[in-house]
Amino acid sequence: MNLCLRNRFRPNLLNSFIRFATTTNLPESIEQNEQVLIDDSDEALAREAEIEKKRNVSRLSAAHFNQINDRRPYDEPKHLAHLTVKYHRKLYGKYGSLSGVNPSLCWPSKKDIQEKLEYESVTFPFTIKEMMDAAAEKRRAEQEVIDKREKELAAKITKVAAWKKDLQDKLAKKMADAQAAKVKKERLVDEVRRHFGFTLDPRDERFQEMLAKREKEQKKLEKMARKEAKEKQMIAKLQQKNAELEK
Repeated sequence: MNLCLRNRFRPNLLNSFIRFATTTNLPESIEQNEQVLIDDSDEALAREAEIEKKRNVSRLSAAHFNQINDRRPYDEPKHLAHLTVKYHRKLYGKYGSLSGVNPSLCWPSKKDIQEKLEYESVTFPFTIKEMMDAAAEKRRAEQEVIDKREKELAAKITKVAAWKKDLQDKLAKKMADAQAAKVKKERLVDEVRRHFGFTLDPRDERFQEMLAKREKEQKKLEKMARKEAKEKQMIAKLQQKNAELEK
């Protein structure tokens, strides 16, 4: 029979023998011997502990064996950390009343509560109602910005047609001015050619001088024409104003 079978049958045989010894009328000598078998002395306890130790075929340490069987790892502190409140709270949280820890240790002390309150007063200086109001005000301000932006975009979209027409008008005016400048330039070139009475290369110095002179005269005439138009406009306004005063 191997070691596992011997360990399995040993307590059963011992218990059967003890029950037989306590329920049967045996001679005095046998009873004295049986008293030795069931003696609860330190030596018997040590022997039982040794038997229990040999039954642990897993060869795990006592602490690991207790952990696997959902028991407190150590009955006595083995390290300075095992004397801390944090460790005892952890034991009670995992093993409950089987840990042997006083449940009152799980509650914070007055000092812990005071430190926690001071920390929260600095970290979270506002109440829940104040934070909710601040969040609502922030959302309202953000929504106002969004609404304002949407109104501006809507207004600009309505002006797209007008802006498009203005752009087309500017382009048309620019093309018209370019065409007018081209026509004026061609007209001045023809006048210079007629002035000389013969064909002359436009790159010739005499041609360029005469063309510059004609352009200068043309600008002077245009300036005078604008001045006269402005004077006529001012006279018309004065006449209209006098007519209104006479009424």
